[in-house]
Amino acid sequence: MDKDPGPAKGEPAAQPPARRPPRHRWLAITLALACMAGLGALAWYLTHPAKSAAAASGPPGPGGRGGRGAPPTTVGIATAVKADIPLWLDALGTVTPSATVTVRAQVSGVLKEVLFKEGQMARQGQLLAVVDPRPFEMALMQANGQRVRDEAQLEAAKVTLQRYQTLLGQDSIARQDVDTQAALVKQLEGTVITDKAAEGTARLNLAYTRITAPVAGRLGLRVVDAGNLVSSSDTGGIAVITTLAPADVEFSVPQDRLPDLQRRATEGATLPVTALDRTRVTELDKGRFWSLNNQVDTQTGTVRAKARFDNKAGTLFPSQFVNVRVLLDTVQGAIVVPLTALRHGPEGDFVYVLQEDRTVSLRRVTAGPATAEKVSIAKGLQAGERVITEGGDRLKDGAKVTLPGDAASAPGGRASGARGGRERDGASGAADGASRPRRHRASEAAAS
Repeated sequence: MDKDPGPAKGEPAAQPPARRPPRHRWLAITLALACMAGLGALAWYLTHPAKSAAAASGPPGPGGRGGRGAPPTTVGIATAVKADIPLWLDALGTVTPSATVTVRAQVSGVLKEVLFKEGQMARQGQLLAVVDPRPFEMALMQANGQRVRDEAQLEAAKVTLQRYQTLLGQDSIARQDVDTQAALVKQLEGTVITDKAAEGTARLNLAYTRITAPVAGRLGLRVVDAGNLVSSSDTGGIAVITTLAPADVEFSVPQDRLPDLQRRATEGATLPVTALDRTRVTELDKGRFWSLNNQVDTQTGTVRAKARFDNKAGTLFPSQFVNVRVLLDTVQGAIVVPLTALRHGPEGDFVYVLQEDRTVSLRRVTAGPATAEKVSIAKGLQAGERVITEGGDRLKDGAKVTLPGDAASAPGGRASGARGGRERDGASGAADGASRPRRHRASEAAAS
């Protein structure tokens, strides 16, 4: 077989032709690289929004952010008005009944009847239970008999004394016998008085067998059932009555608020008190300030106080935690602004006042009493002036601002764009009208 002679001596060896990638592969690689670059740019933009916005808006003005050279800041405003601002004292209180009575048996005996239901409302003097009265009826009869016997002896002694006195007038009896009989009469009189007291005690014990409600209120759970032996030494008693109407609320007053409270109490003012639930949304009842304790708690720095409520609807329940609001006083005709308008600085409180040229002026003010949403300005502001309530953190004295209504009333790019679109539509229509005759004339020339 003939062999390949190979390349001649001195001649370069022939190289195999290079394989070129297909054209569609280059296109796919280019599109993939473009997509990756776009995704990277989007990710960088999303993770650096502040830098992008700063780069787009350019460097801040010479006044800094919100200064004179910065773009106007959109702010919220409010008008200072004259209003009455109430001074409230808020505290956490506990409902306590105005009276709590444990009903106990006053005599020992077997409980014969229980005439009340658990949780019912009892009126004062209502019969609740009955102790077996038979032993006490017998004791009353015995005391009555003893009294009648001693009264009979007393009458006999008095008759004898009268006879002795008659004989003594006739000088027929010794004076010593008369004096002895007179002493016996006095002794029997004392015995009769003792018998009457014993009879009254027996009658009272018999009345104690009927256990009645000493106060009006709600009865608690029954402690003992009929058939049990009861006595006055039972700690649980028969039942517990709590008076719910009226009801008291005990709360703590900070010692710093004592001067205001005592001043109003000295003036004889009736301080209204409102009881709210734990969410401070639902009003439970309205009452009045009742009393104040006589010493400050050294551990908490507070004084215990009490308010009384009629509680006719029964919304206040014993041992319930409620929020208490005491109206100490009302400031009449104060200059009031929203609480968000007042700002605090190293030199004191201040507000931003909106000027007619849409610039703000920093105004030093003196704050007065405040509520949860409003604050009174004692000095530095007049009624009718407009103050900044939102966006004030980005402002400085003399900064330019815009209001939300200004942006809505200013002519926008959308409207001008629409007008420009309409103008552009009209120009293209005129151009089309001018081109139609030329095309028509060209077609006529071709036909001819």
